[in-house]
Amino acid sequence: MRNSRLWLRPLRFLSVLVLALTLLPWACTRKTVSFKSTPDEPVAALVSDTLTRPGDTLKGKPSLSTERKVALTKEQEKAAKDADKDAQRKAKKKKKNVFLGEKIKKAFVKSGPKGRNQKIAIFYFLKYPKTLSDYAPAHYYYDTKKHKILKLAAVEEDASTLKILHGPYRVMQDNKVIESGYYALGTRHLRWETFDRNGVLLTKTHYEMGFPRDANVSYYGEDRAKINEVVPYVNGKLEGDYAKFLDNGQPDWRGQFENGKRVGIWTKYWGFRGRRRYEYQYAESGYDPEVKDPELVREYNRNATLIYDKEKNLDKRGQAEAEDRPGQTRRPGYTPRTVPKAAPKVAPRKK
Repeated sequence: MRNSRLWLRPLRFLSVLVLALTLLPWACTRKTVSFKSTPDEPVAALVSDTLTRPGDTLKGKPSLSTERKVALTKEQEKAAKDADKDAQRKAKKKKKNVFLGEKIKKAFVKSGPKGRNQKIAIFYFLKYPKTLSDYAPAHYYYDTKKHKILKLAAVEEDASTLKILHGPYRVMQDNKVIESGYYALGTRHLRWETFDRNGVLLTKTHYEMGFPRDANVSYYGEDRAKINEVVPYVNGKLEGDYAKFLDNGQPDWRGQFENGKRVGIWTKYWGFRGRRRYEYQYAESGYDPEVKDPELVREYNRNATLIYDKEKNLDKRGQAEAEDRPGQTRRPGYTPRTVPKAAPKVAPRKK
């Protein structure tokens, strides 16, 4: 009896093993359980966590966002990329060249011998023409044909090649700045400085639309709407552009002082349309002996026609009346107007 029980033990173990193997597949089968109150609706399949989805990973690492990604079409993806490029381009885009509210263009001119002694002037000019002030002592232009900077009291003819200087200005020599300043509507403006080749400051002058800031300015009337005379002073000495105007706003005299003396060409005007009448020559430099009685070098009639030029040996002054009024002759007893020999006296500086 005891032997029969011993023989049945292996059979029990085998039956238990067979039963376990039979129930194992059923136990490992996943069942979907719905907590909805309407069992008739189809049960949605479970979606894996977005943290473990390949589309939500960054370089193999799970994304911190659990928001479901939306697939974009090729057109939408291209539009998004283009918008991103435009945003980056606008961020890197340089500001347009604008100075004191006016659009400007950059240019440069070279002067002097090549090498270290050559000077390079870097400047800007107005992109579009503009009406200039009649009260300015002179205007600076860039001649695109001659590639030079010109200082002109007036432009009587159409000159499309003349561009009005406007913006920063500097002169370089041997890669060093030897002069710097600003132009505003063709006139010197703000601070102007000159340096030697070692960078030592030589001169510094402040301008207000062409005139030194320390200039004496007188006006017509109490409203101070019209300028009578501008006498330039720099550090207590006559220096810079002088101008005298008539009560109608037209220029009467223009000239320049240097080291307290009249220098260069001084111009007397007719008094209308800014037309010149006489031009007198003073010393070339304020450090030369002063010229007491300047010499007449050019004369123009009322039609802005040159009737006398000393250098060209031209003299048509006897025909001036006939040219002014064709078909008419001089009246009996007519006396030509006396030519002034010098510019008016300059009033002393007001203390």
